[in-house]
Amino acid sequence: MNITNDIKYIGVDDKKIDLFEGQYKVPSGMSYNSYVIIDEKVAVMDTVDAAFGEEWLTKLKAALEERVPDYLVVHHMEPDHSANIENFVKAYPSAKIVASSKAFAMMKGFFGTDFADRQIVAKDNDVLDLGKHKLTFIAAPMIHWPEVMVSYDSYDKVLFSADGFGKFGASDSNEPWDNEARRYYIGIVGKYGAQVQNLLKKAAALNIEIICSLHGPVLRENIERYVSLYDTWSSYSPEESGVVIAYASIYGNTKAAAIKLSEKLRSLGEDNVVLYDLSRCDISEAVSDSFRYDRLVLASATYNADVFPPMKEFINHLTERGFKRRKVGLIENGSWAPMAAKVMREMLEVSRDLSFTETTVKITSALSNESLSQLDALACELSK
Repeated sequence: MNITNDIKYIGVDDKKIDLFEGQYKVPSGMSYNSYVIIDEKVAVMDTVDAAFGEEWLTKLKAALEERVPDYLVVHHMEPDHSANIENFVKAYPSAKIVASSKAFAMMKGFFGTDFADRQIVAKDNDVLDLGKHKLTFIAAPMIHWPEVMVSYDSYDKVLFSADGFGKFGASDSNEPWDNEARRYYIGIVGKYGAQVQNLLKKAAALNIEIICSLHGPVLRENIERYVSLYDTWSSYSPEESGVVIAYASIYGNTKAAAIKLSEKLRSLGEDNVVLYDLSRCDISEAVSDSFRYDRLVLASATYNADVFPPMKEFINHLTERGFKRRKVGLIENGSWAPMAAKVMREMLEVSRDLSFTETTVKITSALSNESLSQLDALACELSK
């Protein structure tokens, strides 16, 4: 596939993978993207996952049309992108490797060598001259590893964005970009919003017409929209008005309260009300939607004077990704000593700019007239 006259796509699709990074469900598979720029000099942009080395090298050879690469540019050292560096070096012994100094240090850990005789260490604002195409490197540490850099081709106005602007799914998957890109961003990059904001400020000075990420489709249209979404996600601002109700129920009574609250909210005109059973759902979906919408309700049974374990895991996922700027309501259940609300609130103390509803729903075993009245009050608070 040609990205432009001189830039070709040589990535691969993994249709067999079930869990990306051992935790994220990817029903549409995963793409590992790589590109090659054919100019006076030839630059290969990253490699692919170890399982696809032979396929990738075959695609590269076909794209080169008898040319030989001058450079391998390594934007990111995570193994799904760097695993074939050594295979590339064996196939093209004259090529140089362009990467950050931290990337070369990581190569030593992965391959037992930092390829000292091939190194070109790229620093922030360095330029690699290929002829018409001139690649300017931009340091992007902690997006989402410390060695990451992105590059900008001023000729075709292409940003090679490493894992930035990536999404779950193979290259031919047709689900909407937003949902799987959001789930990818929040799950994998979400902790590093400040670093993403810094990169977006640098990118604002560039005339970007195409974004080539290491995962997902090449982005060609409405670039401003993709950048705007990244600005929203990385500033931890709500994307839409809506309520996520995440519940952890043992015998069904806490679940019944969550469902009742969702019904009350919809009756008050709330269009976006999303329920998640934390014992059964894809937790990355629940986390993604909690960042998407502006209000969150946590409903948990008390368990060993604590919260039910699925709720504890969920809150940990939120807080380690910088959850903030939301309104939060709490529902607790306990047959003799309800403690869940207290514990959930304490767990969220590390999050900034949260506001809590005045009403906390307290259930002692099953819904009663009193707890139903509290649910009414909570719904009214949340829908204001």
